[in-house]
Amino acid sequence: MPIGVIVNALAVVIGGIAGNVVGSRLSGRIIESMNTVFGACAMAMGISSIVLMNNMPAVMLSVILGTSIGLAIRLGEKISAGGLLMEKAISKFFKGKGGNDEEYKKQLVTAIVLFCASGTGIYGSIVSGMTGEHSILLAKSILDIATSLIFACTLGLVTSFIAIPQFIIFMLLFVFAGVIYPYCSPSMINDFKACGGILLIATGFRMIRVKDFPVADMIPAMVLAMPISHIWTTYILPLVS
Repeated sequence: MPIGVIVNALAVVIGGIAGNVVGSRLSGRIIESMNTVFGACAMAMGISSIVLMNNMPAVMLSVILGTSIGLAIRLGEKISAGGLLMEKAISKFFKGKGGNDEEYKKQLVTAIVLFCASGTGIYGSIVSGMTGEHSILLAKSILDIATSLIFACTLGLVTSFIAIPQFIIFMLLFVFAGVIYPYCSPSMINDFKACGGILLIATGFRMIRVKDFPVADMIPAMVLAMPISHIWTTYILPLVS
């Protein structure tokens, strides 16, 4: 039973609805302050994953190659366009807060990446599918319900609908975890988590508006992390040791 996946999706839905309702009652100072706090939480989650890293060269190579691929195929722009289309469709039925300004697009992409592509969520879904341990996703849900509330103050009800792609992605990982996990060594898993941690730190910097890292374009790094970690430990490391 994918309890963690369901709870995490519901957290985003509930937080998004609550934020859409009370958003007008919250001052800009409160929203800005909470965004800063959530950014710090995202970076703390990222750091906790990065310290598990086993093969730094493999993780760095994954991030560099993955980001290069994302930039080459304009993944960030496609995710942004998809999010705006989703917002436009929703605004036909509900009063939306959308727009074409760059700040709105940045907030939307940050929310999509944070909820759908964080290393914690992806790893938590895999662990949940293999062992039935849901604590990782439940911990993420606590942060997501508050974060989605704040995002909804700016993005509107579209925040709740981000739970749809999130649920699909996490469910796919949950279902196929039995196929993926047996072929993963502890080293590969730790490097995968470290790669996700880097994305979380980049997301945190975006949330506190220090630096606009191309977090959406960095997503392919998550796909490359395990294969590159395996190649590094199996073929390259023995040659240089």
